[in-house]
Amino acid sequence: MFEVGKDIFKHGFYGGRADRSAAGRLRIVYAVFFVAFVVFGLRTLQLGIQGSDAARRGAGFKEWNVMRADIVDRNGEILAKNVESGHIQLVKKFMRDEDREEIARTIHQALPYEYSLAEATSLVNSSQKFVMLKKFATEKQRKIIKDARLSGLEIDPVQTRKYPKRRMFSHVVGYVNQTGHGIQGAESVFDDYLMENKDPLRLSLDSRIQSAFYEQLSFAMQKYQTKAAMGMLMNSRTGEIIAMVSLPDFDPENLGIDPVANRTFKPMRNVYELGSIFKIFNTAMAMENNIDKEYYVKEPFVIQDKFGRPAAKISDVRSFKPPRPNLGVEEIMMYSCNVGSAQIALDLPDGTQQAFFERLHMDRPLELEFGRTERTLMPRKWGPVERATVSFGHGISVTPMHLLLAVNAVTNGGFYIQPTFQKRGVGAVHGKEVLADDISAKLRDVMFRVAEETTAKQARVAGIKIGGKTATAEKYGPNGKIDRKRNVTAFAGVFPVDAPQYTILVVLDEPHGTKESWGLRTAAWNAVPVTGKILDNILPLLFE
Repeated sequence: MFEVGKDIFKHGFYGGRADRSAAGRLRIVYAVFFVAFVVFGLRTLQLGIQGSDAARRGAGFKEWNVMRADIVDRNGEILAKNVESGHIQLVKKFMRDEDREEIARTIHQALPYEYSLAEATSLVNSSQKFVMLKKFATEKQRKIIKDARLSGLEIDPVQTRKYPKRRMFSHVVGYVNQTGHGIQGAESVFDDYLMENKDPLRLSLDSRIQSAFYEQLSFAMQKYQTKAAMGMLMNSRTGEIIAMVSLPDFDPENLGIDPVANRTFKPMRNVYELGSIFKIFNTAMAMENNIDKEYYVKEPFVIQDKFGRPAAKISDVRSFKPPRPNLGVEEIMMYSCNVGSAQIALDLPDGTQQAFFERLHMDRPLELEFGRTERTLMPRKWGPVERATVSFGHGISVTPMHLLLAVNAVTNGGFYIQPTFQKRGVGAVHGKEVLADDISAKLRDVMFRVAEETTAKQARVAGIKIGGKTATAEKYGPNGKIDRKRNVTAFAGVFPVDAPQYTILVVLDEPHGTKESWGLRTAAWNAVPVTGKILDNILPLLFE
């Protein structure tokens, strides 16, 4: 290119025979293009090395685009939001000498408590090449810097993730890492959506309901000195999770102030023997297999091995007083009789329990929309002792999520519904049928009598029919033996009983007795009254 240009410049278009006027015009044209090329090249080099002041100002003061969508509850309450902020910094190589005094005054004006005018002047005139003046400056501080538009005094834009509800939604909403990607909860599950969209992610959760759960469970942890407390509410038909609390919790904006163990989402990640709530399933199996007889329950039930020797003795708690020596299948569930439950289990055809729990997905980890649960612990063999103890919730460990979904399935008309954190429309039940509707209705009737007449009375709320079942299970100690001083208590409920719309589960891990309970630690004295208080608060909101 340059050789061609030189040739034209020297000889013209006619090989040196052109007149002098033509050559002169070409020299002028060539000179203009040459100067323009040099200027363009130098300017490009300058921008490539340090950037123009206009470009730098554009980077520091431009309108910011939100990098991650908001998360809101079902009513539009903000649960997570990116907040625009910025770091104020002084970059000496871009500072003009004539602006030094004005820069010092601006620093003092924007940050009067951090820098006096003398300190700001000294800083501007120091040999430091870069100074971070203020991290996460306020909107007012940033505006002062922005309006001054002084080269070298800049704002490095940043966005921080804020959680207005803080601890109340810490497990279900989760948090983000330093790169802005979700780590736990909805932040992780819906990470792609949140990064690629501007419209808020609307969850099925209700902040008002969540608040009631959080308040009562927090109070329960203090009152009963529990190791942990959990509560969940699910729409029986749509699978929407309306509330889900796991305590202890953590602050998603200050992760370092709480133990890492607090981030464990116990309803999904911890397994427990959840006791007598399993009598709901035992009764369902009895009804499916047309077992309709009475069992003698006044004395402990001895299970014999194949040689006729005693292998295990099943008994009930001391406070258990059957209304009569012989109880039917529904009465055994109603009065929570271990002795009767064990006899029913042994009358079931071989393989019935395994097949039933497979139907309810209790034999595997659950792959849910919002994460994977821990795997359950099932009996290694299903001999007479194992079949008997599983009937009342011992010898089988599941997550609270497994239990919630199973109870919902056998009481909502017999459909196993996949849960969701996303808001769904109201409609018919969509799920796999796992139990006949008439058996589901019978189970609800028994659960209603439990809540009206027995240990679950304190869960009753005026104006609505609630069915429920309590559970108190002793835990194993470090030595592998049952520790009768440590237990898990729970209450599972459905309401309204006639046409169930919601399933609730409350679990307390290692509650202590109180003066009010005369030192007793069973579910009737803690999990049930806690559930009752929650229901008192949320029912007006659910049926408003």
